[in-house]
Amino acid sequence: MAHILILYTGGTIGMIPGPDGLHPGAGVLEAAVDKLAPAGTKVTIEQFSPLIDSANIRPADWNHMLDRIEAWQGDGVIIVHGTDTMAFTGAALSSVLDQTRLPVILSGSMAPLNTGGDAEANLQLALDAALTAPAGVWLAFAGRLLPAAGLIKQDSHAADAFRSTLQSAYPPSSRRFATRRLAILSLSPGLPAAALGAALAQLDGAVLRVFGAGTMMQDPEIIAALRSAVDSGCRIRAVSQCENGGLMPAAYAAGAALWSAGVENGGHETAELALARLWLSLS
Repeated sequence: MAHILILYTGGTIGMIPGPDGLHPGAGVLEAAVDKLAPAGTKVTIEQFSPLIDSANIRPADWNHMLDRIEAWQGDGVIIVHGTDTMAFTGAALSSVLDQTRLPVILSGSMAPLNTGGDAEANLQLALDAALTAPAGVWLAFAGRLLPAAGLIKQDSHAADAFRSTLQSAYPPSSRRFATRRLAILSLSPGLPAAALGAALAQLDGAVLRVFGAGTMMQDPEIIAALRSAVDSGCRIRAVSQCENGGLMPAAYAAGAALWSAGVENGGHETAELALARLWLSLS
């Protein structure tokens, strides 16, 4: 008999209306799984306690997911997760589970179960994919199975909320996410150098979202802040603010200062994937 593990972290899919808005509903996901699970399939549900809004997801939660996935002796694994940080969790799990023997399926929805929205279809797709998809980390959403490494949440309301960029191969890691101070920062016109420097001074590493194919403002104080942070041991990895195309370090003179300051090239990585990979390299 096929045996699927569901790690239920929380999210919209299992919520019900309350006086202050949506909140987790007891037994909602379990009842849906009973109805939707393929015939002859055993499903074990392990619930986070307490269930969490995905805005509160932490690297410690990724480590717990990884431990349970790698210990699982059955067939596929489903991670039921809120959509707000789905791209971060997809990037984190993919960076460790590149050579997993199992299909690991992320699942969630834009509307709760039993409301006529997308939840039932997404959960059904995840249950089927956990038994039939190739080994790897995937998102089952809006009728498609998407590679989870390069997820982008492209819409905050529509059912077809995600797309995936294809990422180049990356050596799998057996590590877990250590306690480190990392963040994603963005360049913007008029950014005060003191603000950037102050943020970097508090970090072990940062993903820096830069302009276009890899350019930045020609502000000597901004450049000095980057160089000072790198010289102090802060790892900085650049990615493009554009969704497609990635970085080309030698394309523009306006980007030369980035690389001369010691900023690393994130290439075609999404910011979420760059953060996961940088975090693992510092762990």
